[in-house]
Amino acid sequence: MKKINLLNLDRCSMQKFFLSLGERKFIADQIMFWIYKKFCLNFFLMKNISKKLRNKLFNLTKIKLPKKKYIKYSIDGVIKWTLNVNNDLIETVYIPELNRKTLCISTQVGCSLGCSFCATGKMGFKRNLKVSEIIGQILFVIFYFKNKNTAIVNNYITNIVFMGMGEPLLNFKNVVTSIKIMLDNYGFSFSKRKIVLSTSGIVPSIYKLINYIDIRLTLSLHAPNDILRSKIMPINNKYHIHDILKAMYDYIEYSKSNKGKLNIEYIMLNKINDSYKCANQLINLLKNFSVKINLIPYNFINGVFYTKSSLNRILNFSNFLKRNKIFSFIRKIRGFDINASCGQLYK
Repeated sequence: MKKINLLNLDRCSMQKFFLSLGERKFIADQIMFWIYKKFCLNFFLMKNISKKLRNKLFNLTKIKLPKKKYIKYSIDGVIKWTLNVNNDLIETVYIPELNRKTLCISTQVGCSLGCSFCATGKMGFKRNLKVSEIIGQILFVIFYFKNKNTAIVNNYITNIVFMGMGEPLLNFKNVVTSIKIMLDNYGFSFSKRKIVLSTSGIVPSIYKLINYIDIRLTLSLHAPNDILRSKIMPINNKYHIHDILKAMYDYIEYSKSNKGKLNIEYIMLNKINDSYKCANQLINLLKNFSVKINLIPYNFINGVFYTKSSLNRILNFSNFLKRNKIFSFIRKIRGFDINASCGQLYK
């Protein structure tokens, strides 16, 4: 009989599971507390659980984390793990800063979107990650630091970004369940404003998200018009910019996490999308939004012909946006020396 990985269950599902075993549903709260608060994965150390139930759990269930394949350390403090999840490889990136410690997690093995500037897109798509494989990335990193006897206490990770391998909204059910565990008081207890999901604009899923969860949503736009965006992001042939922006507007109207602001990611590709003309088109496109644009310098990828916009071109682009009342900032490049920067994840 195949054992159930308890990391696949949010609190509601876990309560139903324990009821099916003839147990009281509050046992789910106790088990989640041991896993996500005490970081205990051994049933026999869960002292407020009866011995009979501990034996039953040992026979019927498991708590299985991803396993480390490789680890790389950047000179700027970023750490990248290549993790084995049921014989597939994914990458997870830890980005420490003075006031926060961000974990960038993956949601798919590869990606089906084929964005021309992204290494993950060159892999193609293999499968969606299970809830346990998404949540497992967080627990894996927590145990990594615990085993290092780090001085960090209950502060291993402060922020989660769904910006790793894959399009999160194409793994909708498992991503939403994972977020429920992250937000749950018996789970990781993250604030909804500390979780950011980046999407290329899967319109039906953006609308669907309104009925399920409220976290910060950001749009990977990368071009100011449909013609250019379709060239570098094939998904735009299915979901056009104005349809995406309408969906984002409706989500922002609902979301308390976004605070009424449209967050945009925009990669800076030299002489492709970084001209004054593109900046002006972007201004006209977004003039009806309260917007924040994150300008991302392109990071080198093998076999791709793009080059990074010069700092001068990026600054001119940013300043032109600001003069036209579009707030923008330039994302700091992190983990470049270990291929852990935006768009570089590939396994």
